[in-house]
This record gives sequence, C-alpha cells and structure tokens, in this order.
Amino acid sequence: MIRDMNEFTVLFEKSRALVKNARNAMGFMMNSVTVYTSFLLGKYMVEEEQQGDERAQYGAKVLDSLSRFLTGEFGRGFSRSNLAGMRKFYIMYRGRDPEIVQSGIGQLSAMQENGIVQSPIGQLTVDQERFPFKLSWTHYQVLMTIDDADERSFYETEAIRGVWSVKTLKRQFHSSLYERLALSRDKHDVMAMAAQGARPYRPEDILKSPYVLEFAGLDDKSSYHESDLEFAVLNKLQDFLLEMGKGFLFEKRQRRFTFNEKTFYLDLVLYNRYLRCYVLIDFKVDELTHQDLGQMQMYVNYYDRCELIEGENPTIGILMCKQSDEALVELTLPRDSNIYAKEYKLYLPDKKLLKAKLQEWIDESDH
Repeated sequence: MIRDMNEFTVLFEKSRALVKNARNAMGFMMNSVTVYTSFLLGKYMVEEEQQGDERAQYGAKVLDSLSRFLTGEFGRGFSRSNLAGMRKFYIMYRGRDPEIVQSGIGQLSAMQENGIVQSPIGQLTVDQERFPFKLSWTHYQVLMTIDDADERSFYETEAIRGVWSVKTLKRQFHSSLYERLALSRDKHDVMAMAAQGARPYRPEDILKSPYVLEFAGLDDKSSYHESDLEFAVLNKLQDFLLEMGKGFLFEKRQRRFTFNEKTFYLDLVLYNRYLRCYVLIDFKVDELTHQDLGQMQMYVNYYDRCELIEGENPTIGILMCKQSDEALVELTLPRDSNIYAKEYKLYLPDKKLLKAKLQEWIDESDH
C-alpha cells in the first residue's frame, strides 16, 4: 500500500535542508582552503625572504626554488607568477588577524578529517562568519590590481554585499564606480564609503558623475534618439539597475501623464527600497533646457502629491543628459527640489582622468 506523501513532509524538509547546507558548506570550504592556502604560502615566502641578506635577490631565489619544488610535488598551479601573486596577497592583506586565519585552516582541516556527515551542518555555516576572506581567490586576484587601499576596500565590500561575480567586479572597477560615486560626495562620505560600501542613506547617495551605460551598445558618435537609448537600456535592465546602485526596483516605463489635454511620457519609474522613495528618470540626448527641468518638476510634484503613501520619502528626479548644465539647474530649480541633471557616457570613462579629478577635488577640500 502506498502511503500518503504528506506523511513524509518532515523527512523531505529535513533532508533537503541537510543536503543544501552540506553543499553550501563544501563550496565555502573549498574556496576558503584555496584562499587561506594562498595567504599562508605568501606568508611563508615573506618570512623566508626576511632571513636573506640581499632581500631582492633572495626573494627571487625563494620564488624560483619553491615553484620548482611544489610543481614537482603537485603539478600545475605553482608557477613563479602564481607564487608571486600569493606573496603579494599576503603583503596586501597581512593586516587581517593571522590567528583567525590559522584557526580557520585548523577548523577546515578538522572538518575534512572528521567527515562532513559526522560534523554538525549548522556549525559549518556558522563558522563562515569567522573567516576574514569572503570572496574567491579569483576575486582577490582582481582586487590585487588595485593599488589604492581605500578603493580596494570599497570594491571588496561591495562585491561581498552584492554577491558580485568576477565579471561584475571587473566591470564595476573598469567603469570607475569608486571615483564616480566619490565625486558626488563630500570628503567625509568618501572615507566612510571606502570602509562601509555605498548603501544609500540620502538622495545624493544614488548619484554618480557620470553614469556609464556602455552596456546599451550604442555608438556614442552616431545619431540616436531618446527612444533608442531607452529601448537599449530596458533591453539590459539588469545591467542598468546594477549601474544605478543598491536597492533599485523597476516599476514602469513610459509613464503617461495627461494635463489639460496635453500628454507627457516619463521614460522610467524606479523605486529604491533603502531610501523608500520613487526615482523618476528621463533620458535627454539633446541639450538640456529649462523646459526639461520644469517637466521633471511636474512629474516629481505629481508623485509626491498623488502616489506617496505613509512612511515614504519625497520623490527623486534624475535627468540623464549627454551634457549637463549645473548653472541652468541651479538657476531654474529651488535648492530643495530633489531633482538632478547628471551626465551619462556610452563608453567606459578614462580611469586615470577620473582619478586625477578626484585627487584634485580632495586636495581642494583640504584647504
């Protein structure tokens, strides 16, 4: 006689949770062992080098000798360049508590010896919080190309919180996310952003200078209409929301407004769950005019008066322009308008130029 499947509900749920946690734990363990092994190999090399009299020459000798030995023992994966990367990793991150790293390796070794079935699955997941490195070795190889410690810390924090793939991390770095966010903030906020990431707390926190829409695939030199840009962005909506920042949700495109028998269309309506407010976006491929600003003010006023519910914050309006005009914005709109005109680019910006601009801005703020 076939028993009612409902009788096995508890068994099914417990079994699914066990297998899911075990797989997650095993994936985390494999990644952690790789990262920690790289960290400790780097540490061993640095400690060995410090015993040499001529450190530069002795360091090269250590790399060459260890590479030959480990390659002979274990095969591929221990080339001179790979070992040099591990050495660099330790030097960049040796500020992390070495005792935690050592204890993490010890715990992982104990788990491997005892076997996953005999180890409490709950403990495997809790232990993850103790490990000082949350990303994969490939992520850290990308991060090690970033010389500035604050910028490197920012991208590591964002990658962890956003669960970025390596591809996303590379895209955000090459699009100069750090510099673009920093140029929209004051110096104190830049320092906080480097340590804590870029979660928005105020309307200004979602702004970038400029926005980068290279994923839309439009040639910046060719002629195109606002509808072309809107369509290209919506075709890559996930990329666009990633570019906008944390907490954005898509609500509507081509929002229709009719006033006195005149019809207007707003390009995009987004919502930010951290700021608890609507974010209205209009694309402008021609020169920004005071009529554009007045029209956005009309959209914002409508949402503030007709759409907001209790607990929500005032609406934000963003005009994404090919070329912004800060003087026009300042003269046209009241200071508390919550409306911004920001430039967009259809190509990755010149990172060196943005870095120089950011440094110039920081130097000016010191005086």
